[in-house]
Amino acid sequence: MKNLCLIIFLITSFQISSSQEKEIHDDIKVYIKSMVDEGHVPSISMAYMEGDVVKNLNYGKTKLENGSDVNEHSVYEIGSISKVFTCIILADEVLKGNMNLDDPISKYLSKDFKAIKGNNREITLKDLATHTSGLPRMPSNFNPKDPENPFADYTVKELYEFLNSYELTRDVGVQYEYSNLAMGLLGHILELHTGKSYADLVKERITNPLGMKSTGIVINDDMKSNLAYGYNAELKITKNWDLNVLSGAGAIKSTSRDMIKFFNANVTKNDSDLYKAMALSHQIAYEDLTNNLRIGLGWHYNADGTIIWHNGGTGGYKSFGGFVKGTDKAVIIFTNSVHGLDLVGVKQLGMNVELKLPVKREFPDIVNVSEDILETYVGKYELAPNFYITIKLDNKQLSAQATGQQEFEIYPSAENEFFLKVVEANITFNKNNLGIVESMTLHQGGQNLPGKKVE
Repeated sequence: MKNLCLIIFLITSFQISSSQEKEIHDDIKVYIKSMVDEGHVPSISMAYMEGDVVKNLNYGKTKLENGSDVNEHSVYEIGSISKVFTCIILADEVLKGNMNLDDPISKYLSKDFKAIKGNNREITLKDLATHTSGLPRMPSNFNPKDPENPFADYTVKELYEFLNSYELTRDVGVQYEYSNLAMGLLGHILELHTGKSYADLVKERITNPLGMKSTGIVINDDMKSNLAYGYNAELKITKNWDLNVLSGAGAIKSTSRDMIKFFNANVTKNDSDLYKAMALSHQIAYEDLTNNLRIGLGWHYNADGTIIWHNGGTGGYKSFGGFVKGTDKAVIIFTNSVHGLDLVGVKQLGMNVELKLPVKREFPDIVNVSEDILETYVGKYELAPNFYITIKLDNKQLSAQATGQQEFEIYPSAENEFFLKVVEANITFNKNNLGIVESMTLHQGGQNLPGKKVE
């Protein structure tokens, strides 16, 4: 993710399979137990496969108050791991001769779409699938009415309005920039091309053939009974996401039991159309040797090219899934919190990494600031082209929302100094000589990023 952003990086039962041959590492078991016991996350669900042996580790509760013990049937949002599903469907269409990776996206979009061109050429399907289209991470007209379910009200009309107004800032296909917009657009194109909904495509091409009965876009009654409720950075229950037109970017919900079936299908060679599509999606489709970056169709490679992986994150969930190239080793791990567990996943797959528990932050005292003063901070602040932080006031509480991200409350430690609880960041509001608020400064990661007030 190249854009400036508010970086959100973002028991009880202990169940392990009985076989002792191929185990989840002992230090990972200890780490996962500590993450839950020390209150960092409500639960973690993990499955590891090596050959025909599958190990399950489930610890924590579906809900902090009166929840059930999580197990391999507990349902989590998989977030951006959905992107590899989208790309496998694309690969299937390519292998069937119905699409070509080099097709321009204008071939499939509405006649109302004005073709987006860089200085060199149009955006292709391959560019969308490899995050090299030149499209930004999120559209600039993404202004959710409900920050807890931010994609729900973003429509096809708004998508086309953005695409028709956007001018690329670089050539197409020459630089990687992770883009939810691009992958959501790819899912939309697949819907237009096939005449089927994204949910039906996922079911028809992937989940039904693999017997993934607890995987889908919409949480049905059976899935709801096993739902691990999502929690935000303040460990408050948050809403599940509905991605609407951008479903291809991250709409799928699933279980560790189902997802290990998915990864087993990715690593088990056979003559099925699905495996052939999966194998095509694994092939390196873009690489940047200077930055040691390799990406297939949706899938990412680690630095030495041995692990093929993707992770995901929504408002109340984090996920990681990957496998060791050329082997039958694979892992999937979920949590219903905003704490990422990527290092757990790659460590289980053989990388030498250190697992450290998050440091619990101590916050300054919250001071009293009058509502009249708080109102002067409300507005939109531009930190970079097409990247803004919007400050809102509701019931004497200020909140900040970065472009394409969730809205989070900010708390005063002084009249013009505010801090976030969800991430180590502070905001200073700056006045001019006339006492009018004209800018803000975001302090994060050792940087002080100024933003002029534009509204």
